[in-house]
Amino acid sequence: MNPAITNLVLMLVLMQVAKKIDFEDPDIKFYVRVAFITAQSITLGIYLYTRSIINKKNDLTTLKFVSPPNSLAGETEGKLTVTTVKEYDLEQIQTATKGVFTSLAMMGFMHLYMKYTNPLFMQIISPIKGALELNIVKIHLFGQAAVGDLKRPFKAASMFGGFGGNSEAKTDKATVEAAEKAGLGGIKAE
Repeated sequence: MNPAITNLVLMLVLMQVAKKIDFEDPDIKFYVRVAFITAQSITLGIYLYTRSIINKKNDLTTLKFVSPPNSLAGETEGKLTVTTVKEYDLEQIQTATKGVFTSLAMMGFMHLYMKYTNPLFMQIISPIKGALELNIVKIHLFGQAAVGDLKRPFKAASMFGGFGGNSEAKTDKATVEAAEKAGLGGIKAE
């Protein structure tokens, strides 16, 4: 099933459950806090374990692709990226890990400063579900083959449901060679 649809259904169910909970009760507030921190810890644990698997595999296969141009930055041509599978996977896990800390900061602000408990409750299941649906976790934790949707580089999810333009990295030989000849990047990221 599509993760976006399951997330929507999950949020709708949690919103209905949240209406029946008294978030002003100190005991309930405590248990919601504990559940939220536990969910964030499990999510972080999944990412750290996946990171250790990536480091253990140490796949140094070269990965070349032309990333799509960033129209917000005024770019008109994609940039050639040369990296290894290990570096690419570690970058993906690093991005996901930063997402956990961003979520903690946002929820901390909303809960501690603005005194909202409902957002904590809404974020109890979503981070774990998101971690288990992450392509890099599917490959390394569940041992799925890196083919189809799991082929590197991963397709970037569009915020607008596929209407955001061409956001897919190109890996075909002709495009990569043209970018190499044009001098569009290609320096290995360290």
